[in-house]
Amino acid sequence: MSRSILPVLTICAVLAVAWYLGAIWMNWQVVADTQARAGAAPDAAEMVRLTLNHARPLLPAPHQILEEFWRTTATLPVTSRRSLVHHAWVTLSAALVGFGMGAAFAVVLAVAIVHIRALERSLMPWIVASQAVPVLALAPIVIVALGALGLQGLLPKAIIAAYLCFFPVAIGMVKGFRAPDAMALDLMRTWSASRAQLFWKLRLPASLPYLFAGLKVAIAAAVVGAIVAELPAGAQAGLGARLLAGSYFGQTIQIWSALLMAALLSASLVGLLGAAERMLARRMGARA
Repeated sequence: MSRSILPVLTICAVLAVAWYLGAIWMNWQVVADTQARAGAAPDAAEMVRLTLNHARPLLPAPHQILEEFWRTTATLPVTSRRSLVHHAWVTLSAALVGFGMGAAFAVVLAVAIVHIRALERSLMPWIVASQAVPVLALAPIVIVALGALGLQGLLPKAIIAAYLCFFPVAIGMVKGFRAPDAMALDLMRTWSASRAQLFWKLRLPASLPYLFAGLKVAIAAAVVGAIVAELPAGAQAGLGARLLAGSYFGQTIQIWSALLMAALLSASLVGLLGAAERMLARRMGARA
């Protein structure tokens, strides 16, 4: 275990040192201008301390981000508008709904493509082309159009999240359903297996690694989609609203703490999917 953890800790230490040096460099001039207007002349050590504790830094130091993260998660009630837990739950709700919608649609679409060859030629180019549209350009259109129809709140954000997450699942499942080799398919046919039996007994088990690989990408994309969808909607809650408010008022520490929460949220969801994959693999007889 020490051999596996030591490289990770080394990389983290190098990144932390580089981050602190970057914070000193980027905030130095801001602090120098502030001190000059105040008529002060601090020495180098004091300047370093000030650059790492500035209230509105260009680049917050890691300890500032962690302090803000702890304050807005552990010291505030989860119902507070300033609690990151509250904002994370709003974003997570839209991301999970969108993830479920997008993944279900992708699996159904992949089943249809595998069993109906005409759909592959007609739909696959459009599926690929759909991802060429930037989500930042698409989100305002969807939000405004659905708002005109009276649909507001969670559903528009979930649709944007579903748009981002259906693609990796659809492509992965098409590949997974075709993963069984020709010999296995021929063997099933010699046993007079129906198309339904081919699907449930052969294609679906073979597609599970591809499914979970796509789901891990999709769940992270769903969180991104939910955050992006909150930006043009003028949302009052959610990590996207937190990012927007921080940018309006120059609260870079608030922005970075929200980004940290988004990263932890995505990593936790991917970790849960990985645990589910390992559990399912053990139940199917895979070696640990």
